[in-house]
Amino acid sequence: MERLTRYDVADYKGVAMVVVESDLLPPDPAVVVIPLLRDYPAVQGLNPEILHDGERLVLATRLIAAVRRASLRRAGSVADQGDRINHAVDVLMAGV
Repeated sequence: MERLTRYDVADYKGVAMVVVESDLLPPDPAVVVIPLLRDYPAVQGLNPEILHDGERLVLATRLIAAVRRASLRRAGSVADQGDRINHAVDVLMAGV
């Protein structure tokens, strides 16, 4: 099982996913992720563009999901954009 931390980007069946789960939680076979998609309809604040591997992708926040860690392969990090990702999750959960 690959070690993944918050804001890591992992590949899941050809789709880039951002890990949004806290590193403070106990180990679990699944991890919470949000897909990074091309051409996803963006809502301001909810779906920021995230730069990954030289490409601008949209954080598809409403598609948040849990995925088995064993199904993911680490492909980088977007920790430098963590504030924008956190804000998007806040907008999803609290509307602000």
